[in-house]
Amino acid sequence: MTQRIDLEKSAPDVFKRMLGFEALLKRGRIDSKLQELVKIRVSQINGCAYCLDMHTKDARQAGETEQRLYCLSAWRESSFYSERERAALLWAERLTRISEYEISDELFDRVRTHFDEEELVYLTMMINMTNSWNRFAMSFQNDVGSYQPSGE
Repeated sequence: MTQRIDLEKSAPDVFKRMLGFEALLKRGRIDSKLQELVKIRVSQINGCAYCLDMHTKDARQAGETEQRLYCLSAWRESSFYSERERAALLWAERLTRISEYEISDELFDRVRTHFDEEELVYLTMMINMTNSWNRFAMSFQNDVGSYQPSGE
């Protein structure tokens, strides 16, 4: 596929502000491996190959195991995700598919037992940002496979 629009070149202010939000989220208290798991799961649901390539590379760089990456789409059936991770993945799925699911008090309470208010705001924003990035990448056909981790 040929990239339709280069977001960074065509709308640098939008791109910079989105990167600013990403930098803010990385400074939060949600560890980098969980951040990447959430971003991968959202990207799996949306079918965003560019973001899947990016976040699996970043997850491996953060120390995530291949086994956990391979089984992420079946996290409910896998025993190697913590209850905190399961709550974050469930929240990510429900928010990504918000038109299909009610964000019930029961769901909120379940997630809230694992995340304080600030963390839950950060987690929710991370999910929203990933959904936004997915929509840009898929609409503008980013070059899948071109992403290289920064080496941080």
